[in-house]
Amino acid sequence: MAENQVDLHTDRPHPARVYDYLLGGKDNFAADREAAHRGLQANPDSRIPPRENRLFLRRAVRFLTEQGIDQFLDIGTGIPSAPNVHHVAQGINPRARVVYVDNDPIVLTHARALLTSHPDGRTDYIDADLRDVDSILGSSVLRDTLDLNRPVGLLLIAILHFVGDDHDPWAIVERLLAALPSGSYLALSHLTGDFRPEAWEQIAEVYRRQGVTMQVRPKAEIGRFFTGLDLVEPGLQVVPAWRPDLGEPTDPAPSDAQVSVYGAVARK
Repeated sequence: MAENQVDLHTDRPHPARVYDYLLGGKDNFAADREAAHRGLQANPDSRIPPRENRLFLRRAVRFLTEQGIDQFLDIGTGIPSAPNVHHVAQGINPRARVVYVDNDPIVLTHARALLTSHPDGRTDYIDADLRDVDSILGSSVLRDTLDLNRPVGLLLIAILHFVGDDHDPWAIVERLLAALPSGSYLALSHLTGDFRPEAWEQIAEVYRRQGVTMQVRPKAEIGRFFTGLDLVEPGLQVVPAWRPDLGEPTDPAPSDAQVSVYGAVARK
């Protein structure tokens, strides 16, 4: 798929591309790099949350696959950065199936990298916005790839802090979970200002000035996303503390303030 077939909106930053830049990727533009540099001025540790989010995602997928989950719905996928969800899941169970969802055109241009499934499994991609739950749940791609009568791992990694309170992100999560059967899981991570409120407010303002919503939230509000679910031990934690035994530790270990991301996994 050629990049000139889609409008990449390169004049304004997009979270997936800023994230890509902070992870050391090359699929970003001047507006993304400018937003990232302004964020780094407000918080010099801004590269740490994306890195720790990726590590949490991989540990969570490994955990879920080991629990027998072989279907995943990953919303807010971002630009591919191997190992992606299907690499981790299919490395344990080659029959695992993954549907990726994102609304950034540049992620769409990279969709082929997300569709390199093991022949025994399957991956697919939906071009949709998290806030448009009907488009996601009504997609023929979703229904053709996943069996929604069987448990699904719903992955909402570092995406909900880009949904403002005016769009009621808790209701969005509730609707997504309502479409999934008992035995499904939610894995979620979210930026917080609990440790460095002034720095994260400055970063959020950088995004707002360029038309992008960012709303970091306190632990109690993040915990509301898991209402009615059974939290897997150790519960809602700053992400490096969530089952570090399932992955490679970061050395040196970052502080909670440097990470500023809570994450958890819970069962329906």
